[in-house]
Amino acid sequence: MATLVTNTSFRFKDLIETFIVNVRSAERRELNVSLINPITIAKSKFEKVENVAIRIELSDGSVGWGEAPTLRPITAEDQPLAMAKVAEACEVMKRIPAMTLGAALGEICGILHGHAYASISYIQFPCARAGVEMALIDSVANSIGMPLWRIFGGASNTVTTDMTIPIVSSSEAAQLASQYRKRGFKTLKLKVGKDLNKDIEVLQAVRAAHPECMLILDANEGYNSTEAIQVLETLHDLELTPVLFEQPVHRDDWEGLGHVTRIAKEKYGVSVAADESCRGLADVKKILEGNLADAINIKLAKLGVLGALEIIELAQASGLHLMIGGMVETRLAVGFAGQLVAGLGCFKFIDLDAPHHLSEDPVLEGCEVSGPVYKFTNAKGNGGFFNWNNIQ
Repeated sequence: MATLVTNTSFRFKDLIETFIVNVRSAERRELNVSLINPITIAKSKFEKVENVAIRIELSDGSVGWGEAPTLRPITAEDQPLAMAKVAEACEVMKRIPAMTLGAALGEICGILHGHAYASISYIQFPCARAGVEMALIDSVANSIGMPLWRIFGGASNTVTTDMTIPIVSSSEAAQLASQYRKRGFKTLKLKVGKDLNKDIEVLQAVRAAHPECMLILDANEGYNSTEAIQVLETLHDLELTPVLFEQPVHRDDWEGLGHVTRIAKEKYGVSVAADESCRGLADVKKILEGNLADAINIKLAKLGVLGALEIIELAQASGLHLMIGGMVETRLAVGFAGQLVAGLGCFKFIDLDAPHHLSEDPVLEGCEVSGPVYKFTNAKGNGGFFNWNNIQ
């Protein structure tokens, strides 16, 4: 059995040490949902959601739900691979004897283990691991009758997300910005990094359509450091300075990331966030040692739940700002991430708008959504679930 290493100081810690898990059944199914419109970022374009839905039932009848979001090439896993790895984890969950939640999560870590890449250890199947961890933790929360946001600290029961505008024409971006302004979104996150001059035009159009909005730029590794600084300089001259610049350079361009971070902060007062460069604990330590970014983007799909909690604790202790993000997920996975963020109450930037981009909502009950605000009730666990018979 794999050893679970965790020193989190949240209420969750008590749960993993004391709650005895006895899994009756565990299964997975394909979760396919179309998007309202294709989503284009610097290096990819996506037309639909191809995730994995997970259902775990404990011996007391409590059911937990998870979602493994896959988004190749951003995620290492595609849907077939995630389906196979989740199936493997489910079979082990059904066979293991009763044990503490911590030990059961350790079993999952052992199955969906990390691997060494360039002398740094990453989670090999993070999407599958995140989904299974979600389902198991949700089943336990349902068993004790407590909402996730309380288990994760109880700081709040609401979060307010930004809204993302993908790479589109300036006229389309202006239409979206106007639409989102009417729906109450105060912060807009713009995907950039494909064409520097067009990016500037889009930002001008967005600001004209939504003059009061705060801007976040997400280059998804699309610029080099010179281009990234040029963007900031131009935006400053146009009085369009963003509040955050996310992943301006390639994930392995550590020197470039640090250079952009220093210039952005000292000259323009802009924070820089590492997303693709933040793939595990070792990356966060490297970022801290070199002062390479002001913030890190936590995504359950790239870190798993336990991995995310470990990094969150280190970031808090070190003064790094925290951002929560996601792939393209339904309200189930977003609800889990939102409850974690609400409960902890330590995130500065929240990017959980994925359900707004889906053509349908396959999740029953769960969090209440009003424009940018997600409200979590006292319903036990995550509160949301899938109609299992209609999933596939």
